[in-house]
Amino acid sequence: MVTIKNFFKKASQDDHHNHNQEKLLPHDHNNDDEIKNNGCSCCMCFTPLHERFTSFFNNIQDFAKKSIEMGKNDPRKIIFSLKMGFALSFVSLLIFWKKPADIAQFAIWAILTVLVMFEFTIGGTLIKGFNRGLGTFCAGMLALIFAQLALWAGEREKAVIVVSIFIVAFIGTYLKLYPTMAPYEYGYRVFILTYCILIVAGNRTRQYNVAIFTRLALIAVGAGICLVINISIYPIWAGEDLHRLVVKNFMDLATSLEGCINGYLSCVEYDEATNDSDYNGYKSVIESSSREQTLLGFAIWEPHHGRYKMHKTLWRDMVKLSSGLRHCAFMVMALHGCIQSEIQAPPEKRKVFRNELKKVGVNAAKVLRELGTKLEKLETLSGHENILKEVHETAQNLQKKIDHKSYLLVNSKSWEIGKPNVINNLDDSSSENSSENLSLSTRSLSETAIDIRSLKANWPTQYAKDQLNDQLVTPFRRQNQWPSRLSLVDGEIADTVEMETYLSASALSLATFASLLIEFVARLQNVVDSFEELSQRAKFKETIISDKS
Repeated sequence: MVTIKNFFKKASQDDHHNHNQEKLLPHDHNNDDEIKNNGCSCCMCFTPLHERFTSFFNNIQDFAKKSIEMGKNDPRKIIFSLKMGFALSFVSLLIFWKKPADIAQFAIWAILTVLVMFEFTIGGTLIKGFNRGLGTFCAGMLALIFAQLALWAGEREKAVIVVSIFIVAFIGTYLKLYPTMAPYEYGYRVFILTYCILIVAGNRTRQYNVAIFTRLALIAVGAGICLVINISIYPIWAGEDLHRLVVKNFMDLATSLEGCINGYLSCVEYDEATNDSDYNGYKSVIESSSREQTLLGFAIWEPHHGRYKMHKTLWRDMVKLSSGLRHCAFMVMALHGCIQSEIQAPPEKRKVFRNELKKVGVNAAKVLRELGTKLEKLETLSGHENILKEVHETAQNLQKKIDHKSYLLVNSKSWEIGKPNVINNLDDSSSENSSENLSLSTRSLSETAIDIRSLKANWPTQYAKDQLNDQLVTPFRRQNQWPSRLSLVDGEIADTVEMETYLSASALSLATFASLLIEFVARLQNVVDSFEELSQRAKFKETIISDKS
């Protein structure tokens, strides 16, 4: 019989034996590491979740900051939002209308009308209202006609309703696809939607006339509230936005023109020319075309207001003026391309034409800014003053300088002077053979200005080497470069023919820049003509000249 004392004694011996056995066995550290790793992995699971919450709150803060900045930059957006809230709150009072009860029941039609019609500009509101009003009226009239036919049909009432919906949907969808109907696409959608709702609601209540006239009346109430509030409380006119946009285009293009010329004469690098905002002002002028057309579509619906009580085609003439300005912007874009080109003229040659290029750019920018200022004030140009006189004179001086220094822009060694037979000969092979036997009988004025042999000795070879080295390390590396890499061997020019070709091309890049600038001056004439036409048709006020005595 096992006593209690013997039982505890045996249990203590077993524990002691197991403890000794554990000491003799090797300790497994891997289990401890696994436990620790499992604990760490559990903690790491919460790390991505914490990062997501942090990123989410940061995005909310950024959104709030940008929203506040948007309101500060354009307070009209805050005013428009307040007007929208006030209009919806006001029209929602129809919900509490007790007699007749149909008004409170169908008040949602007035609320939807305000929600759909209320646009940022007055012109947008008017065109939306016209589309909705015309579409609703036509749908209501057709609904009355087909409702009467459905009542006369008796047992075939359902067939008449289904067929009428098919006919209306087919005609409305087909007509809105017509190109000239694009501005009224919203009206066709309202027409189809309103007809379907009216005919279905009338069939459900069996009171077609009441359903149709009640909805039409509520839509008219919503449209009236929308127009009154939007026009009477701080109206936002699309015509004013269009006017400011065109004026801004003049100023941006003038800044971009000066920036391109200064950058070219300063020999800026590729990255600087790409990132500097002074060069990229022409982009906003080119990209503003779609916005101008949108604002024009709204502005032509707006009544004459403020200082725009002028000719009815004012806004179309203003867009035409901006279109002429956009043609000048294309030339500035080409000038910017010269700064980014792979082949660049050496600084020594740019300095020769520096003063003339600078003067043309300054005077052209002056003309653009003066036109922008006159357009902003809606004033005419001074009748006794030619606004293009100075810029034309500077452009002529630049052209004369190019004629006088043309030896800097071409490879004079290969000139063929005094060879009239070569021009008349259409055979290239015979002209090449005959050119070897012809001698120079005369010399041009530009060639006699300096000694061509001394010019050849002073070619900027070091600049050419630098250009080649830059092309070898440029990040925009192409598989085949020109001049080829064989042109430089141990820092020395190996292929002199290819190098002379490169130097000739680099000089021509300067001629390209100058010719583009002269073309810009020529296109300014069209801009001035468009401005004068606009000022005459819109009856701009005469410029007041103060006599300083």
